[in-house]
Amino acid sequence: MFDVSEELMKKELEVISKTGLYRDGEEFIKEAVNTLLAARKDLRVSIACELYKKGEISLGKACEIASLNIEEMKEVLYKRGIKRRENVSAEEMESMAKKAIELARR
Repeated sequence: MFDVSEELMKKELEVISKTGLYRDGEEFIKEAVNTLLAARKDLRVSIACELYKKGEISLGKACEIASLNIEEMKEVLYKRGIKRRENVSAEEMESMAKKAIELARR
């Protein structure tokens, strides 16, 4: 792995659109982040936990981000000392059930 200086990174982002591979630096960064998150399940789980803890996402959305079923997500939250909220809407419950079925098929 190589380390890129901040100055060089800025220059690279300025010219990324000229490569014809990306519309602009923002599109490139979005793909880079998505690639990193796809490769790092631990990072997805940590992000899901932090967003859930702050009340910014539901338990169902946390499961989706972390690629975990509901029971696995509950266990992760418990191990990290994050209290679960019990106010789950009908839509969220349906979404969690669909996601659990999808994950079970893997």
